[in-house]
Amino acid sequence: MQIPDIRIFLAAVSAGSLSAAGRQLGIGPMQVSRRLAVLEDELGVRLLHRTTRAISLTAEGEAFLPFANTMADAEESARCELRPSSAAVSGVLRLTAPSVFGQTIVLPVLAALLERHPELRVDLDLSDRVVDIVGQGLDLALRVATLEDSELVARRIVGNPRVICASPRYLQRHGMPVRLADLDAHQCIVLHAIPRWPLIVDGGLQRRRVNARVTTSNVDAARTAAMQGLGLAMLAYWDVHRQLSEGELLSVTLEDARMEDLSVWAVMPTRRYLPTRVKVFLDALEQELAAIPRTV
Repeated sequence: MQIPDIRIFLAAVSAGSLSAAGRQLGIGPMQVSRRLAVLEDELGVRLLHRTTRAISLTAEGEAFLPFANTMADAEESARCELRPSSAAVSGVLRLTAPSVFGQTIVLPVLAALLERHPELRVDLDLSDRVVDIVGQGLDLALRVATLEDSELVARRIVGNPRVICASPRYLQRHGMPVRLADLDAHQCIVLHAIPRWPLIVDGGLQRRRVNARVTTSNVDAARTAAMQGLGLAMLAYWDVHRQLSEGELLSVTLEDARMEDLSVWAVMPTRRYLPTRVKVFLDALEQELAAIPRTV
């Protein structure tokens, strides 16, 4: 198998059509089709279903995709290792991130990277669901959670504790809760994924039911509802850091309970052959987060 053919296959999968892949690579769609046919002949399987307008992976193509990514990344890593003076970063950075964190933190980092590295491209999935990064051929996933045991490689990026917060207007009208029991008298905004609020009480984790006046599946909606004075919300710090620093939201500290400590993790399929584009992105992300003043 030729690495250029593998890169054509990856470009076709990423772009969604042979013509779009050709435009990315600077070659004609007929040449894309011929090189894909050569690759399929060598493997003895059909990798892609082709129509005049779009393509889709066959079952064999889905199985081959993570191997194709690994081979392409290994070649890129070898070239960078042998030519350390080269500062150029190229290829497609494929990643997924939580929606609000992705919009407020990840996108500005990516914008700066793309400006510095004209040959770099990005395929970004913003979603609060857990994505199969191996099955979808992603370079990494940014996750805000307590990670379960996994065969994947995880790198801690930054602390991201949960925060109970509310608008100044709401707290002026309803008072600032001071103790855990005070939550019972307050209206709360609850995410579907966290129907009971996790709190550390006497050193142990307690999941507490609150008076949910508003429930939503969307973190951005919960944050907006809190800013509009609809109640207390429990959200991750980096989803509300700007609102806290600008006074649009105020954090609530309880005397007899504390919030669960979470982190932002970068989850990757493997530590071997980590592409340069991933290393550069993670370094830039850590630098960006370190430069932002913390209010909690």
